[in-house]
Amino acid sequence: MRYIKYALLAAIAVVLVCVSLANRETVQLELLPTDLAALAGMDYSINLPLFVVIFGGVGVGLLIGFLWEWIREHKQRAEAAAQRREMDRMRRDIKRLKADKHEGKDDVLAILDEAS
Repeated sequence: MRYIKYALLAAIAVVLVCVSLANRETVQLELLPTDLAALAGMDYSINLPLFVVIFGGVGVGLLIGFLWEWIREHKQRAEAAAQRREMDRMRRDIKRLKADKHEGKDDVLAILDEAS
């Protein structure tokens, strides 16, 4: 199974390298449309290879998706933590109650009582 995983990763790497080599042309990214940039007086632009723009867009999309899911799952993580705390509290209570039940008894009788 490990070899299949490595073969799949190698195939993906070859595809990404091919896409990068096929899209080396430089493109100009502008912050605002031309008319709006002239109106606002902000003419920010940068020249980048097209593959950087493509992979950057995919990376930003992945980050936004991961952040969205992390925020969406906050309720489930908080509920699981509360259940874990409650379970720990109950375990402590059970341990304390067992110790109170066998207090002052003979050790052998306490062990036999626990087994039943």
